[in-house]
Amino acid sequence: MSITEGQTRPDLSTVAPTLVAIEDNVQQVIAGKPEVIRLAIIALLAEGHLLVEDVPGVGKTLLARALARSIDCTASRVQFTPDLLPSDVTGITVYSPDTGRFTFRPGPIFANIVLGDEINRAGPKTQSALLEAMEERTVTIDGVTHELARPFMVIATQNPIELEGTYPLPEAQRDRFLMRISIGYPHQDDELEILRTHGRGDPLGRLAPACDAETVITAIDRIREVHVSESLERYVIALCRATRVHPEVELGASPRASLSLLRASRAEAAISGRDYVIPDDVKRLAPHVLSHRLILSPDSELAGHTTGAVIADVLDGVPAPTD
Repeated sequence: MSITEGQTRPDLSTVAPTLVAIEDNVQQVIAGKPEVIRLAIIALLAEGHLLVEDVPGVGKTLLARALARSIDCTASRVQFTPDLLPSDVTGITVYSPDTGRFTFRPGPIFANIVLGDEINRAGPKTQSALLEAMEERTVTIDGVTHELARPFMVIATQNPIELEGTYPLPEAQRDRFLMRISIGYPHQDDELEILRTHGRGDPLGRLAPACDAETVITAIDRIREVHVSESLERYVIALCRATRVHPEVELGASPRASLSLLRASRAEAAISGRDYVIPDDVKRLAPHVLSHRLILSPDSELAGHTTGAVIADVLDGVPAPTD
């Protein structure tokens, strides 16, 4: 799986230590969730977005704020409600009587890290405005296109309970998210640590940046050059194609899913200090990247089957490359 002769090796000598420093920095605030933190950083480095489905109070907002503080960039939070308008997210052009001109006032989408809290509580029109900005990384207001910040990442949350009056994200919009994760309740000892640290004040206020936004941009650009062999590329495609013909699946993973899995695997390799991807990178990330993109058949849902079980079945059935 290593780089063949004649290919340029990406310089990850400073990238990998920086990524580990960001990981360690966030763990000072969020106890007992190293896997969640690592997945969030992978999504950032792969220039993707994160969908967090979990109950209130487990640290979804804190994760976004701690990540933004660790890379010394801007963060914003949007509380999605049924009366939220698209302009409340993207911004608006206003007329100034003093100057006689229209001035654009940017919305919260122009931050580096954007937390969309309970995205399924806003109407489809507002959801689409956010997701369009996520995909295009631009916002067009009154015919003028505005570039979004870089790095740019949306962390959207959904509450799996209290679904009355919500607007579930359709498949085409869920496909825009690189990964879906769940934070979960902390272990007893970790919860004790939370009481001791957060009960005495706000540890986030004392959190120093581990790097700056320019360093993250450099890391993103170098991670794009992490080597992926042709056999591994074909393995990624085979996994996604297997979901499309699985007997329990009505709608399988799209080509965008293949690309997302490839990008995430490159970031995983870089964090691990490698300039090439191995099959274990793909296997480890496939459940997080693919599961939310699948739609099960009605019979499978009635039988209580899950997309996670389908991904596990696919990983068992598709042989990984050994060259």
